[in-house]
Amino acid sequence: MAIRQGTVRVCPEGHRFYKSSDCPVCPHCEAARQPAAGFMKELAAPARRALEAKGIHSIRQLARYSEAEILALHGIGKTSIPILKNHLKKQGLTFKK
Repeated sequence: MAIRQGTVRVCPEGHRFYKSSDCPVCPHCEAARQPAAGFMKELAAPARRALEAKGIHSIRQLARYSEAEILALHGIGKTSIPILKNHLKKQGLTFKK
């Protein structure tokens, strides 16, 4: 039997999970929020949450920001940028200059 590290937490939905950091996100609820399609589907959860927190829910909304502005968001890493650029390009869009 594996020993889990961290503290047991319970989310508002009643899921029990272990966390060793201060991150309040329930992995069960986050998995249920995973989009089925679109550019957000390919992003890691922290990157997706960062864009959502900024009010970015579509590729057109994303095009209103510069690459530097997006990269400055907490949760967006260098691996997210190529994914976002690819989706912008598919729609004939780019990051704001």
